[in-house]
Amino acid sequence: MTAARIAANLASVRDRMADAARRSGRRADDVTLVAVTKYAQIDQVLALLDAGCRDLGESRPQELWHKADELDKLRADSDVRWHLVGPLQRNKARRTLPYVSLIHSVESWRLLEAIDRLASERGRPTAVLLEANVSGEAAKHGFAPEELPPLVDRLPALAHVHVRGLMTIAGLSGVADEARREFARLRKLRDEMRARTSGASPERVAFEELSMGMSGDFEIAIEEGATLVRVGSALFE
Repeated sequence: MTAARIAANLASVRDRMADAARRSGRRADDVTLVAVTKYAQIDQVLALLDAGCRDLGESRPQELWHKADELDKLRADSDVRWHLVGPLQRNKARRTLPYVSLIHSVESWRLLEAIDRLASERGRPTAVLLEANVSGEAAKHGFAPEELPPLVDRLPALAHVHVRGLMTIAGLSGVADEARREFARLRKLRDEMRARTSGASPERVAFEELSMGMSGDFEIAIEEGATLVRVGSALFE
């Protein structure tokens, strides 16, 4: 795939995002595109950077490490913001934290504790989102919605984790109306958690972000309030 085609795909995705944002009464820059480079070669990632995309996402920590190191060799001044959008095992957290600007996929209290400890050792806080399984599918990762309120009440115990919001993946059915209901439910959960933590320090707990929507449904997600969309295949088709 040529760099020109990737640039054209990026422009098309951004146009679609802007249209969806306007339909929901928001501005285009209210929504951040995270370009998921899971299947991209390093020259394709460079083409994205050249086209002006700086937020990159990976599903697997090992692939994130590899691509980040390669980019550092090729473009030391690239100013990439890396997002981990897939599961993080605790035994990979130590190596992952120095690379990432945001972890979208925190799904357990034990992982939160591990991140807090490692961030304390580094002397730098780590920004995370809590993954919610709003579809209820057994194959999906994430907290059940009813698990979030008691967990959120425990967040003040974590001094080095900055919780920024919620993340979800739509159900496997691919039905647009079902995805819309799930995205709306995540927005409602986010609003409930924001109200629940209204007295917390905004530097440490601020339920502002909604990471939802992928190549097949990011426009619906934006219409339902997404602030971050994770798009991969639409950029490389």
